[in-house]
Amino acid sequence: MTDSAIRHLEFGDGTPLVMIHGYTVDHRVLLPVEPAFADRPGWRRLYLDLPGHGTSPRLPGTTSAAALADAVFDWIHTELGEQPFAVLGQSFGGQLARAVTARFGAQVLGSALLVPVVHWGPDRALPGVTVAERDDELLDRLPPADRELFGLVMARHTTRNWKLFEQYVRPGWRAHDPAAAAELEADFLLPHWPEHRAPAHHGRHLLVTTRQDALVGWRDQLALLDHYPRMAATVLDGVGHNPQVECAETVQGLIGAWLDELPRPARQ
Repeated sequence: MTDSAIRHLEFGDGTPLVMIHGYTVDHRVLLPVEPAFADRPGWRRLYLDLPGHGTSPRLPGTTSAAALADAVFDWIHTELGEQPFAVLGQSFGGQLARAVTARFGAQVLGSALLVPVVHWGPDRALPGVTVAERDDELLDRLPPADRELFGLVMARHTTRNWKLFEQYVRPGWRAHDPAAAAELEADFLLPHWPEHRAPAHHGRHLLVTTRQDALVGWRDQLALLDHYPRMAATVLDGVGHNPQVECAETVQGLIGAWLDELPRPARQ
């Protein structure tokens, strides 16, 4: 961990890969992607806890999307300097990953965007059906707050997925700063699309969306293809807002293929 507004957990050595989680969770929500690196040495995975999330203290001022983006920019400048790196972001972290790519340009080898935030509020294009499987007996046993969050972020409300939710999602939810989260919810989008103030990025990029995503949808994200000429896009079916948790092996495969297209990292 570093002594800064952003604390992180890291694995491996070599080319940095900055991992940015979503809103009101922490780095643990991205840990299911780790098996993708088992046969790919040479990647230094840096799992951030954004300010006000996980082990990181909240920012001293008001929390907003722009303030968190600035905190991530500062962390990258301090931690990585001018090293080339890749970035992976999920949900709100996907919005920040887009901002990182725009800000650091050619220093970024490429990005992987898992269900990234593009629009918010009533401007979102959300799917009509967001539940692929439902175990009512299970849901009836859950505390109301857990049942609500579980129902929002997973498309299959099964015992298997509940156990995954308990392991990877709920711990971060319980650790976040509610006051900072409320401030962020009120100022959730960056002032402009990061891509609109940067040239097209020609690194390798990956976009993963899901048809049952109840929070960000999947149609809005396809507009990103216009800004990333070398972006591969996948729309998964029967999966909700945490595809890296709910269908981990599939997402691991997609991330592995993306990593294999990036410039070869330094070997351990």
